[in-house]
Amino acid sequence: MRFKGRIALITAAGRGIGRATAEIIGREGGTVVAVDLDKESLDQVVGAIRTAGGTAHALAADALDASQVAGVVRRVIDEHGRIDILVNAVGGSTIIQKPAAAVDELTLDDWQRLLHFNLTGTFLFCNAVAPVMKRQRGGKIVNISSIAGRGLSATSSSAYATAKGGIIAFTRKLSFELGPYGVTVNAIAPSLTLSPRLRPRWDRMSQEERARENSRTPLGRVAEPEDQARVICFLASSDADFVTGVTIDVTGGQ
Repeated sequence: MRFKGRIALITAAGRGIGRATAEIIGREGGTVVAVDLDKESLDQVVGAIRTAGGTAHALAADALDASQVAGVVRRVIDEHGRIDILVNAVGGSTIIQKPAAAVDELTLDDWQRLLHFNLTGTFLFCNAVAPVMKRQRGGKIVNISSIAGRGLSATSSSAYATAKGGIIAFTRKLSFELGPYGVTVNAIAPSLTLSPRLRPRWDRMSQEERARENSRTPLGRVAEPEDQARVICFLASSDADFVTGVTIDVTGGQ
């Protein structure tokens, strides 16, 4: 029970990587505070964790709204007294019409939307939770970047790559700021992961297109949300107490 007695605040917990992470932490003894805009998906993940014998609470909130983020953190502290783990899972490339747009196909609105969606929520929650963890003299923060942030995605735009590269840099800088307080800050950089948002596109692919995508990966398949969540949970656990400022590529060897 790696997370027994731990309070874990997880954003975008209703689906995909966030949900998979919430379910693992819940199964392993943690108290999960699941944050998402979609109340129905929140109810589903909280129900799944409770059915499995875990403890979970739902908070519907917009991770891109500073006042709502502050309200979430305040409520968690009022109800639980501490925050041991923060997982920032908000992000993605599919909020624009053409996620793989070349630079001369991007509009300024596309650029700003992708940077805002992928960077702002992570900043706001780190900004709000950092004082809590500093007072506690401990905590774990895990952010989600992408192999696009390494410049290694052929199917993502330069705007998305820039945003996810920003997550890597932000993670590294925070590790220096918060390390003296016993707080670790790490990230993962996933390859294509079949979250509910991306699975419909995968389902529409031909067998040849799927085979071509699988061939990009030495392990011969694309990732499932649980593949990413397991590494997040490692970084959020005491197994990674001496790991900070690191972004782990979870790509099957790409």
